[in-house]
Amino acid sequence: MPEQQYGLPPVHEAWLPKEHPLHRPRHAKRQLTALLCALVFFTAPVISWVFGARPQPLENRPMAEFPSITDGWGFFTGLGPWATDHLPFRQQAIQSVDGVSRFVFQEPARLSEGSRSALARPGEQPELDENVFPPVIEGKDGWLFLGHDISYRCVPRMDLDRVIAGLRRWRDVVEASGRKFVLVIAPDKSTLYPEYLPDEYAGQECAGKAAEEFWRRVPEETGALDMRPLLRQVAERNQRPVYHDIDTHWTHDGGVAMTYLLAEQLHPGITRTWRLWPGRSYPHSADIPDLLGQDRTVQIDSYALAPDGGEDNTVSKPSDFHTPLHLESPAKPGMITGRVRMVGDSFTQFATPYLGAAFTDITVTHPNNPALDPQGTGQLLAEGETVVFELSERFVVGGRYAMLDTAVADEVGAVLAAHPVG
Repeated sequence: MPEQQYGLPPVHEAWLPKEHPLHRPRHAKRQLTALLCALVFFTAPVISWVFGARPQPLENRPMAEFPSITDGWGFFTGLGPWATDHLPFRQQAIQSVDGVSRFVFQEPARLSEGSRSALARPGEQPELDENVFPPVIEGKDGWLFLGHDISYRCVPRMDLDRVIAGLRRWRDVVEASGRKFVLVIAPDKSTLYPEYLPDEYAGQECAGKAAEEFWRRVPEETGALDMRPLLRQVAERNQRPVYHDIDTHWTHDGGVAMTYLLAEQLHPGITRTWRLWPGRSYPHSADIPDLLGQDRTVQIDSYALAPDGGEDNTVSKPSDFHTPLHLESPAKPGMITGRVRMVGDSFTQFATPYLGAAFTDITVTHPNNPALDPQGTGQLLAEGETVVFELSERFVVGGRYAMLDTAVADEVGAVLAAHPVG
C-alpha cells in the first residue's frame, strides 16, 4: 500500500472553512478599509475631472504628471504625487487645516511633509533635510517669503564650486561659437528685503552664510550681472518696493530695470531715446499665499515703453517659457536689432512686455529645457547672435538647475559650435 502524502490543501487558505486551523481571511476589515481609501484617493482625481473639476497648482512648480507605464516600478511610486497634486478641493482642505492651526495653536499649519534629520555620529553634524524648512516664512508687516529662499541655500544639490564651473562652461561654449553671452542673476526677495524677515527663523545662519559667499564669488568669477544695486536705486527713485509683499517675484519695476540693463549691455547708450510711462493696472494671483491655501492677489502696475520716444511698443504674451516664446517687432530707432535667444525663468515673465518692445527678435525658453532637450535648445540658441541667461538666485545657489551640469553645457555647446556666428 503506497504511503499516504500529507500537505497543504489544494485551495487558497481564504477559501477554507472558518473553523479550519489554516483558514485566514483574504481581507480583514482593516485591510478592506485601507483598500477602499486607496481606491478613493487614486480615483478621485479622475472622477472629479469627469464632472468638470479642474485642479489648480498650489505650489511654485508644475503639478506632477501622470507616470508612464514604461517607468517600471516608478509608475507605482509616481502615482502618489500625481494623485496628491490632482486631488479635488485640495486648496479648501489646506485652508481649513491652516485656519484650525491658527485658531487653536496661534501659529500657521505645518503643510510640508516634514522629516527629521538623520542621526549623526558623535562629533559629526547631522545632514539637513530640506523638508524641515517651512514652505512659507511669515515676515514682518504681513510680508511673506518663499521657504525655498532659505532651504535651497542650506541644502544645495551642488556645491558653489560646481555651480560656478557650470556657469563658466556656459559662457565658454557660447563665446567660443562667436556669440555674445550675458548672464543676469535675479536676487531673491529675502536678499533685497531682509528687514522684513522675522527676527528668528529656521536656517537663518546657514542661509546667511551661503548668500554672502554666493554674491561675493558668483558675479566676480562668472561675469554675472549683479542687479541688487540697480534694483535698490529703482526702489528709492519710485518710493516703493520692487518686490511684492506676498509674491516671490519682483514687480514690473524689476522687469523694466532688467530690460534697460540688458539693452545697455548690448548697445551702450541706446536707452537715451526710450520713453517710459505708467500703463494699466490689474490684479494678479500671488504665488506664496497659494502654499497656505489662500487665494490672494497683488496689484500689477505695468508700463508703456517706446524705444523711439513715440508710441507704446510693448506686447502682452503671457508664457511660462516651457514652450519657447518668440517675440518679434518691426525695427524702430532705439531697438536692439540683432537676434537674441534667452533662457529665463518666472522673473522674466514680468519683463516680456518690455523685451518685446525693445528687441526686434527675441525668443525665451525655460531653464529646464537645456537639460530636457539639449539638441532642441542648442538649435534654438544657435538662431541667435546673442545668448542671454536670466536665472533666479535661489535656484542657482541651491544648484537646482540641471542645466548647471557642465555636461549639459557641453552638449548644447556642440550644437552651437556646429553653427558658429561670424
